Amino acid sequence: MKFTSEKVNELLGVDEAFKVPDRLMSIMMNREKREQTFKAFLEVERDTSFDWFHEYFESEQSERKTKKQDFTPDSVSDIMTKLVGKADTYFEAAAGTGGIAIRHWWHDLIDNHNPFLYEPSDDYMVLEEKSERALPFLLFNLAIRGINAIVIHGDSLSREVNNVYYLLNDKNDFLAFSTVNVMPQNRTTMKEFNVSRYIDEPIDHIEADINMWRDNVGNKYDFAAKFIEKYSKLKEISHDNS
Repeated sequence: MKFTSEKVNELLGVDEAFKVPDRLMSIMMNREKREQTFKAFLEVERDTSFDWFHEYFESEQSERKTKKQDFTPDSVSDIMTKLVGKADTYFEAAAGTGGIAIRHWWHDLIDNHNPFLYEPSDDYMVLEEKSERALPFLLFNLAIRGINAIVIHGDSLSREVNNVYYLLNDKNDFLAFSTVNVMPQNRTTMKEFNVSRYIDEPIDHIEADINMWRDNVGNKYDFAAKFIEKYSKLKEISHDNS
C-alpha cells in the first residue's frame, strides 16, 4: 500500500489521522492548493484505475460501529460493473470514497472508448454519501480523475441534504482535473435533486468556466447545450428564493 497513514499525513501536511478529513475538505475547496495536492499524489501513484484510499480509509477513517462502513473489494466492484454494462450515466447511493464508481469509470473507459479520443463529457455520475469523513475523499477521487459528477452530501432515504456538489471538467480534457462547485440552496435545486430540506449552511463556491465548457462541449452535443442552460439558470437564482 503506497498511501499509508504516514504518507497521507505527509502529503496533506497533518500530524494525526483524525485531522485528515477536515484538512482534505479545506484543500478541496481551494483550487490552487487542490491541484498542487493532486500533483503531489500523482508523483506517488499514477495508476488511477482504483481507489487509492481504500485500505487507508478502512483502517484509519471508517465508522464501522456507528455507520457500518465497510468497503467493496475491487473484484466485487468489477463484477457489478460488468453486470451493469455500458452506460453514459451512473448513479450510486452510499458511494463512500468512490471505489465502485472509479472501477465503473475505468472499465467504461477501456472497454467502450479509445483512451486517446475519450472525452469526459461522454460520462456523467450522480453519487450520494452521508458521511462527512468520506465526502472529501470522494470529491478528491472524482476531481483528480477529471470526472463529471453531482455529489449529494446527505441522507439518501430522508433526503435531508447538507449540500450538493457539482464536479465539472470544463476543459473536457481526459488529462485535466475537475472543478469543484457547490449548487445554491433554493427551491429549484431541491426539486432537481429531490431534497426534502437542507440541513447545512449554503456554500457560495463556483469555479467552473461555463463559457469554456460551452466551447469544448456545448457545440458538439444537444444534451450538453441543454445542461448548460439549466446550470446557468441555477446559478442565477438567489439563495433568497429558498
